[in-house]
Amino acid sequence: MKQPVQRRLAAILAADVAGDSRLIGADEGGTLQGFKAIKVELFDPAIAAHNGRLVKTTGDGFLVEFSSVVDALHCATEIQAHMAERNVAVPTGKRLDFRIGINVGDIVVEGGDIFGDGVNVAVRLEGLADPGGICVSARVQEDATGKLGLAFEDLGEQRLKNIARPVRVYRVLAGAAISWRDRAPLPLPNKPSIAVLPFANMSGDPEQDYFVDGTVEEIITALSRYPSLFVIARNSSFTFKGRAINVTQVGHELGVRYVLEGAIRKAGSRIRVTAQLVEAEGGNHI
Repeated sequence: MKQPVQRRLAAILAADVAGDSRLIGADEGGTLQGFKAIKVELFDPAIAAHNGRLVKTTGDGFLVEFSSVVDALHCATEIQAHMAERNVAVPTGKRLDFRIGINVGDIVVEGGDIFGDGVNVAVRLEGLADPGGICVSARVQEDATGKLGLAFEDLGEQRLKNIARPVRVYRVLAGAAISWRDRAPLPLPNKPSIAVLPFANMSGDPEQDYFVDGTVEEIITALSRYPSLFVIARNSSFTFKGRAINVTQVGHELGVRYVLEGAIRKAGSRIRVTAQLVEAEGGNHI
C-alpha cells in the first residue's frame, strides 16, 4: 500500500565529497572504502547525537533531515572539525573533503524520501561551499546567530540552478567560532535565577526522548509559577541539547546563578529520575 504524502518544515543538510571523480579515478577501492568508514565512524554517530535522520546516501554524499536548525548546523560544524583532524595524517591527494549545504524550508515526505525546494536549495548550497566548508541560507543564519558562537560571511543573493528566486547565502567562517569565555557574561537578575537543561535519556530507546523532554518542560513550567524565581524559557535552555558544555558556560551565556541537570531512565512502568542543582559560577553541587 502506497504511503501517504506528507509536508513539513525541516532543516536539510546536504553533503558530498569534493573532487570525488578525481579521487575515484586515482583509487576507486580506497576512496569508496574511506567513504564507508567515515559514514560509520563519523557521520552516523554525529547525525544520531544531533537528532537527525539520514534520508539517504547519494553515492559520494548524504542527505539528512533535522527538526532543528541549530542541530543541523551543530552537526555540520562538528563533522567538518573532525574531518579536518582526520585529514592531518592523510596525504593531500587522498583526502576526502566534504562540502556541506544547509537550508530550512517546506519539504514533501514520501516513502521515507524527501523532495521539494527545501531540499533542492540545500543541495545547491552544498555546491557553493568550499572543500571542508559549509554554506547556509539566510533563514539558517538568522535562526542560528548567537546560539553556536559561529561567524558568518554574507555572500549576497545567489542565483541557484533550477531555483526560481534568488537565495541569500552565508558561508560559515572556518575557525571563527567564538569561545563563550571571550564573550561578556549576561548580567544576573536581582533574584535567584535558574536554567533547567535537557535531561539525558538513559533508557537506550530514542523514542523516549519525547517523554524526557516533556518531563523537563513540566519542571520548567512548575518553577515558573514561583514569582520569586527567574526561570529561563525552554527555547533558550534547549539550545544546549546535544552540546558538550559545562554549567559555568550555561550560567555565562544565559545569565543564571543556578543550573538544574539530570537524567531519566524508563523501563516498563518504572521511572527513575536523577537531578542535581549546581551553582553555575563555581560548578559546586548544591
